[in-house]
Amino acid sequence: MAGRLEGKVALVTGGGAGIGAATCRRFAEEGALVVVTDVNGDSARRVVAEITAAGGRAEARVQDVTDEPLWDSLVADVVAAHGGLHVLVNNAGIAIPGTVEEVTLADWRLTQAINGEGVFMGTRAAIRAMKESGGSIINISSIEGIIGEAHTAAYNYNKGGVRIFTKSAALHCCKEGYPIRVNSVHPGFILTAMVEEGIGSMPEEIQAEMSERLAREIPLGGAMGEPLDIANGCLFLASEESKYMTGSELIIDGGYTCH
Repeated sequence: MAGRLEGKVALVTGGGAGIGAATCRRFAEEGALVVVTDVNGDSARRVVAEITAAGGRAEARVQDVTDEPLWDSLVADVVAAHGGLHVLVNNAGIAIPGTVEEVTLADWRLTQAINGEGVFMGTRAAIRAMKESGGSIINISSIEGIIGEAHTAAYNYNKGGVRIFTKSAALHCCKEGYPIRVNSVHPGFILTAMVEEGIGSMPEEIQAEMSERLAREIPLGGAMGEPLDIANGCLFLASEESKYMTGSELIIDGGYTCH
């Protein structure tokens, strides 16, 4: 039986760890050729080695998602080498804790450059490559693009922007008649190194408060999710099973935003 992404070429940014790595592995399991990009080349190559050892197809590319010329050349290279690009997952991101009073302008701008401008440039490059052949663009937002969190002001700002930008891009593709779907994924609290580091950098009393709150307010088991939970959602949006979805928000959060 063919995999759900058989014959597809997928590019995943921030694919060297966490949700990105889990998504790369899941796509490869379902038959995609996966281009794993990351600013850390060693991390990307490590994920590629895992995929190829398991019998999948993948290649690693070093990518800074804030580099505009690199976006255009990378997508052009992928199309030239593999005959097209069918799936893009804009996953690369950072989270720098800080309330509206604490966050520095430098941290605010860095967060926006990676989490916001990187998504914009990736989406634009992918649309240009997919407008004839079609494809699926998946933008990783967050539940914090829907609800607020006092200690992550910059992250809230740009993840909310990713949510609305996704709808704008989806409507543009429909209006132009491009066979491209653009959707956003909104993870809740997922146990990744980035989340652990982010929480670990907070004052101890805030960490304790957050741990207690998560145990109390995540209805589904009171625990964080796993990267694979998000990877499976991305797989659905990448596959033809989601062919009637565009501009939609896929929330995967253990019920946290039900409150």
